[in-house]
Amino acid sequence: MCIRRLLQSAPLQWAWRAAFLKHFQSRHQGTHRWTHFGGSTYRAVIFDMGGVLIPSPGKVAAEWEVRNHIPSGTIMKALMEGGENGPWMRFMRGEIKVQDFLQEFGRLCSEMSKTSVPVDSFFSLLTGEQVAKQFPVMTEAIAQIRAKGLRTAVLSNNFYFPDGRSFLPLDRKQFDVVVESCLEGICKPDPRIYQLCLERLGLQPSESIFLDDLGPNLKAAASLGIRTIKVHDPETAVKELEALLGFTLRASIPNTRPVRKTMEIPKESLEKYLKDLLGIQTTGPLELLQFDHGQSNPTYYIRLANHQLVLRKKPPGTLLPSAHAVEREFRIMKALAKAGVPVPNVVDLCEDSSVIGTPFYLMEYCSGLIYKDPSLPGLEPSRRRAIYTAMNRVLCKIHSVDLQAAGLEDYGKHADYIPRQVQTWIKQYRASETSTIPAMERLIEWLPLHLPRQQRTTVVHGDFRLDNLLFHPEKPEVLAVLDWELSTLGDPLADVAYSCLAHYLPSSCPLLRGFNDYDLTQLGIPTAEEYFRMYCLHMGIPPIENWNFYMAFSFFRVGAILQGVYKRSLTGQASSATAEQTGKLTEFMFNLAWDFAVKEGFRVFKEMPVTKPLTRSYHAWAGPQSLLSPTGTRSYSSVPEASPALASKGALVISPEGLSPPVRELYDRLKRFMEQRVYPAEPELQRHQAAADRWIPAPLIEDLKEKAKAEGLWNLFLPLETDPEKKYGAGLTNVEYAHLCELMGTSLYAPEIFNCSAPDTGNMELLVRYGTEEQKARWLTPLLEGRVRSCFAMTEPQVASSDATNIEASIREEDCFYVINGHKWWITGVLDPRCQLCVFMGKTDPHGPSHRQQSVLLVPMDTPGIKIIRPLTVYGLEDAPGGHGEIRFEHVRVPKENMVLGRGRGFEIAQGRLGPGRIHHCMRLIGFSERALALMKARVKSRVAFGKPLVEQGTVLADIAQSRVEIEQARLLVLKAAHLMDVAGNKAAALDIAMIKMVAPSMACRVIDRSIQAFGAAGLSSDYPLAQFFAWARALRFADGPDEVHRATVAKMELKHRT
Repeated sequence: MCIRRLLQSAPLQWAWRAAFLKHFQSRHQGTHRWTHFGGSTYRAVIFDMGGVLIPSPGKVAAEWEVRNHIPSGTIMKALMEGGENGPWMRFMRGEIKVQDFLQEFGRLCSEMSKTSVPVDSFFSLLTGEQVAKQFPVMTEAIAQIRAKGLRTAVLSNNFYFPDGRSFLPLDRKQFDVVVESCLEGICKPDPRIYQLCLERLGLQPSESIFLDDLGPNLKAAASLGIRTIKVHDPETAVKELEALLGFTLRASIPNTRPVRKTMEIPKESLEKYLKDLLGIQTTGPLELLQFDHGQSNPTYYIRLANHQLVLRKKPPGTLLPSAHAVEREFRIMKALAKAGVPVPNVVDLCEDSSVIGTPFYLMEYCSGLIYKDPSLPGLEPSRRRAIYTAMNRVLCKIHSVDLQAAGLEDYGKHADYIPRQVQTWIKQYRASETSTIPAMERLIEWLPLHLPRQQRTTVVHGDFRLDNLLFHPEKPEVLAVLDWELSTLGDPLADVAYSCLAHYLPSSCPLLRGFNDYDLTQLGIPTAEEYFRMYCLHMGIPPIENWNFYMAFSFFRVGAILQGVYKRSLTGQASSATAEQTGKLTEFMFNLAWDFAVKEGFRVFKEMPVTKPLTRSYHAWAGPQSLLSPTGTRSYSSVPEASPALASKGALVISPEGLSPPVRELYDRLKRFMEQRVYPAEPELQRHQAAADRWIPAPLIEDLKEKAKAEGLWNLFLPLETDPEKKYGAGLTNVEYAHLCELMGTSLYAPEIFNCSAPDTGNMELLVRYGTEEQKARWLTPLLEGRVRSCFAMTEPQVASSDATNIEASIREEDCFYVINGHKWWITGVLDPRCQLCVFMGKTDPHGPSHRQQSVLLVPMDTPGIKIIRPLTVYGLEDAPGGHGEIRFEHVRVPKENMVLGRGRGFEIAQGRLGPGRIHHCMRLIGFSERALALMKARVKSRVAFGKPLVEQGTVLADIAQSRVEIEQARLLVLKAAHLMDVAGNKAAALDIAMIKMVAPSMACRVIDRSIQAFGAAGLSSDYPLAQFFAWARALRFADGPDEVHRATVAKMELKHRT
């Protein structure tokens, strides 16, 4: 009999004690600890997971509730509901699947809180990489335990993911035994799960120690004779564990390693020098380790007798001029210590290269914490904020040093710091250049032309980052500022900008980790803007406007430094084992710098006086009148002169730089979100679409939707004319939204993330325009909140649905209901489990005028008689989880109040619904095309065929040029249509709407096809979005009316109005 069946056969008495309830229970358990006092030697340590190895689920829940305005304690109360037969306990025993759990759990939460609770978002956060990270102190402790020959185990209450994996975000190689509740069918604190763990360890209870943060779990373990430690925080728990085991669980000197072979120094001559310097008579061995951080000047830990020192030296070999000046480091630290700045105490400067081969200096070793990961994993949000505040304050202290009193007036020149730095780093870069980097060449030209005026002169650190600070181990206090190699006198704002590098770098960036893909509000870390305001407030200075220049300069300098490290790595001179990675990073940094340079250029451009003549404009405004030409000349508008009321609605803006400041800020916010969250998530979302559980909505999408909503990037699509009071959306004009829509179109997944995806957008606009208050309350509100999805059922397999008058589905009146019968297909979104509304178009009067036969009904998807026959694919793509379905409606009874606008108004509704939707589709197609062209350009620059890069092939160049021209043409046409909708209304813009629907899909197909051709077979794969882009672009030649219908419309209107 298998162990799972054996364990499940006995009654479980422990359900309400589930591990996930730790946070809730810990508030009621007091400080009780149950321990065992046997005298046996410990041979194993058993760890709980949540709250011990990774952050407590209870704390995650509490913080999530605050951010999402959910009543405190809702999550915990819902998890306790039902005891051992509740959804959470059954989920952790592996008895129910994720979707079943979330559905039942969500219902409980909503009932308890009297509000909608997005439990998918919470679950995604709980299991995401950002939260589920092992505490470094625990990782180090486990390594030390195993190094001493003891065994380790993890004993966790956990669950299955939809793909069959269990939730255990740990390196399993750390443990000799892994016991998971979902695999065993039993949970803590049932004693049997502890016994199972001990059996697999092959040990007696008295030979093991168990760490958990929940009293009942500890009590159950202690009752068996296991020694226990209650975990309040990882650091304290490790100290208690050290006391029990009798040996340290941390490396004796953090962040050190044996000296790299290429960085070895002669120990004998160093030892003699130290004994003479310190007056040491003992003959004890000299201990020498190398610090593993720092890329420039090699740094070593020294222990000799009772002295602990740090040695910092120049690297070996031929060095760049003025680089690696350890003599200056020694001088500045000695002066700053007297000025009250926290720096290590310097001991001696040795400029005699005969001792160890290069000049060096010594300082006293200072024990403390260096935070190498700027996201500060494992810390509370309040602690993170306090650390960054302390970092900010110590920078202010450095910049407040009295130069004369400190004897530093001659430490550097007092003016033109940035110009000198730019020239210095250009020279350093040229001296270490290994290949041509286009972005750097542009920066070398741009930076000298845009230099700011220096406001103040202070000491500048030059490399002020979190990992160059040594913190007190128990409080947010900077004990010492390290690595003064680049210090001088100069512009203090350069230090402030440099200290914000992590805000703009991804967490995956090697050598220089960042957190631009993290939610800073959740982490508790100040944004770059908050950090800079904090600095200005403390220093008593006004904020600057040219922040982008300082960031461009900072990344330019980082790139130049990394290029030097990379060049030295090729000769074995670089001090870090990871220095060779810098070759790939250098170009990345220069590209970031150029991005900031472009932003600064746009800022300057927008502030130029409108009366100043411009040699070139990067944006254009055309008021309504500019579209209308005098009598007798060709008109570029299909409408009569707009009224003043309509003309006041907006202007034709042909690039984002011309948007009004509030809308431009919204555009920039959307762009940041795309860059920081959407594009990095695409690989995971693509994998989900191919996974076995693809018909279940991706939790990552739901998480991103919540983040988008929190940033105000939600329901952007509703045009101002439809929602003039901005009751439901952002109140954008069609032109304004078109620019945002193009940006969203660069990712297949973005529209849904911002609640701007079809068919929901059209259905929501339909409800806003035509729905009754009751219909809006029932359907519009949940759609706007993103809680449900919808579909639009018009196309039928038996007839040519391009002619809406052909539809055959019937709507028959019967008592207080309408009865629907019909066969529909290509119903987008109907397969999504969240789809709760079908907007159905059918005939109520088959014998009436052709455009008064149709009506529209709102049909709940759970109405009896709706049968999904099969999913349909587009070029083999399923488009899960929404998909495209074939459906039969058989005697479906719908209340009469579900009729929209009235009988016979269906054609009118459909036309009103499709106008803005066509603008959205076309701008998304332009987004597809821009992304495809960008991928193509990157590809042809990196591939070689027939002896030369593809980019040098004439046909490729022609394709790039043709694609750019076609994109620009299509964009202008779409923006013109959007503008006419704003100033003259949808009906008057009918011709222009037909033209863009005729032009944009075909253009996108051609541009994407050229990109696929440049990629070769790779363009057909799922490794790139091109194949999906092409499939949907081709499909949009049918959707919302085929090309032939729009061509006929354009031709008829041309003949009618322009003869």
